[in-house]
Amino acid sequence: MTELPAPIVRLSRAVWRDGELRETSERATPAETPIALVYDGGTQAVMMASPADVEDFAVGFSLTEGIVADVSEIESLEVVDQGVGLEARMWLAKNPSRDLGARRRALAGPTGCGLCGVDSLAQAVRPARIVEAETAFSASEIHEALQALWKAQALNFATRAVHGAGFYVPGRGLIAVREDVGRHNALDKLAGHLARSGEDAAPGFVALTSRVSVEMIQKAAIIGTGLVVAVSAPTALGVAMAEQAGVTLVAIARDDGFEVFTHPHRIVADKAPESALRQV
Repeated sequence: MTELPAPIVRLSRAVWRDGELRETSERATPAETPIALVYDGGTQAVMMASPADVEDFAVGFSLTEGIVADVSEIESLEVVDQGVGLEARMWLAKNPSRDLGARRRALAGPTGCGLCGVDSLAQAVRPARIVEAETAFSASEIHEALQALWKAQALNFATRAVHGAGFYVPGRGLIAVREDVGRHNALDKLAGHLARSGEDAAPGFVALTSRVSVEMIQKAAIIGTGLVVAVSAPTALGVAMAEQAGVTLVAIARDDGFEVFTHPHRIVADKAPESALRQV
């Protein structure tokens, strides 16, 4: 198995305070590595990402970009360190209808990019999958998920420079977290983990530390969750895509509340404690 580069690099820097340079010390910074997604010997995309959970990233990217419809179509996956970056080499089951050339990303995707190299407007705003999950969630579950996500972000705790994507299931808590310098990459890694573990997304929801743009909704819809919760704001096109896909979009989530932009029927009042019910 290839030994991946460390996701954290400690760099020396001087600190400017009170009008002068102070002590020189180390600071933890997130690594950023080119990762090539290679299918059947051909490179489909090169994305800048954190060099952790690369297998999850490869599988999740393959699913959310529509390269495969199911994880079973990936017959083999190997991560190879090429020195200047990593290659995630995948061999796919034969599928006559698959046309990788039509979806090839001609440009490397920088860290914050979710649509780099897409060569048509139609691809950029392609319709999202319609979500059929109808699980309802309470406000307390949403707050619990965000608090758990914050505590579970080990890489962000060390660097304060990466995004997180988590999956929460009522009664089980936050069952998975993935982090990356790119918000799309973090969600792809989460998608890959859920697919590889066979986790049904319908009973849970995705929690994000980033803003919600159109491609984040497209990816969440492919995961199959009916609710996306984010601490930041959505874009107008992200809201429109969530409405179209049947996804409940909760954003600007804080300790004192949140805003529901689409399909509010999945948000319900908290249940009264059993002791209170007995007194009625």
